[in-house]
Amino acid sequence: MTEAPPTARATAGDAHARIRLIEDKCTSCMICARECPVWCIHIDSHTEVDPDAPAQLTGRGMRERTINVLDRFAIDWSLCMYCGICVEECPFDALEWRHDAMPAASALTDLVHEIEDLA
Repeated sequence: MTEAPPTARATAGDAHARIRLIEDKCTSCMICARECPVWCIHIDSHTEVDPDAPAQLTGRGMRERTINVLDRFAIDWSLCMYCGICVEECPFDALEWRHDAMPAASALTDLVHEIEDLA
């Protein structure tokens, strides 16, 4: 049996390594959340007009281009299987493995890590 590449899972000895979010690379595309087999990733975003992009001519006239702005990105570690599918599937490389251990928690709510915990 061949071994999975290190990007697909934590390396040996780091079975419960955690995932790091690179916030400025995240486009809120939601691919990681949709591909997660246990739905442990929660993303909220909103759209804003992109000031750097020119307006686009459509059949209904000019339309300003918009971008998604990340409001919330959270991983519920009590559900996560540490499979690495989210890291593999992210087309923008906004997720990567950290090789430090997950901290212990005294309550399930402490296992939900938000953007500031994942950075």
